[in-house]
Amino acid sequence: MPMRLRTELPAFAGVTEWINGEAQREALQGKPVLVHFWAVSCYLCKESLPMINIWRDTFGEQYNLQIVGVHMPRSEKDLDIASAKAIVNEYELTHPVIIDNDHAVAEAFQNEYVPAFYLFDENHQLRHFQAGEKGLKMVEQRLHKILGVTEEVAPVQEGQV
Repeated sequence: MPMRLRTELPAFAGVTEWINGEAQREALQGKPVLVHFWAVSCYLCKESLPMINIWRDTFGEQYNLQIVGVHMPRSEKDLDIASAKAIVNEYELTHPVIIDNDHAVAEAFQNEYVPAFYLFDENHQLRHFQAGEKGLKMVEQRLHKILGVTEEVAPVQEGQV
């Protein structure tokens, strides 16, 4: 069962490895946070990564949106940290990414899905959870509401991935 709305942002404990620096809870204080779970073997996850980058670039500086990725292995092959790092580089993920080979972070979030998106407001209360490939539009709508954004973000076009 997924986390309930208004649940506080869990600690990032039991991390196998951090890529692009560690997201310290103290540094996230007072800022909205989007946590996205993905896996190397998940094609749909890879399709969503360009949109995550658009949100990071569009809302990061102006609205202080913080993004934390969590690579949650779904198979033995996904446990290869070098493969996860290659995807991080290929898709230009510059935000902190957790390698969660022991599923400690996934358990803290009660997460079973990839892709999955957890959106926390500036008080670090869960405001939206979405899983699956059709979830990006719903996440974006909720993101706009939490951040007070009125304009539409350009969708990812074919060939941008």
